[in-house]
Amino acid sequence: MSEGLLKMWVALSAIGLMFIAVFSIMFSRSKLSGVIQGAVSFFAWICMIVAGILIIIVVFSGPVQG
Repeated sequence: MSEGLLKMWVALSAIGLMFIAVFSIMFSRSKLSGVIQGAVSFFAWICMIVAGILIIIVVFSGPVQG
């Protein structure tokens, strides 16, 4: 697998984590309450932080030599 293709998959997984975070926050705020709401919100924050780190790695790793 080439470096460019690998970076594409990392960026795509980060975008997927962002969607998971958004939908879990929307779900927890509208349907859940109590400790479960806190746990789902915490999971969403972790997904968003990991996605942000992955995007920073992709962006700052520079262009692919091809």
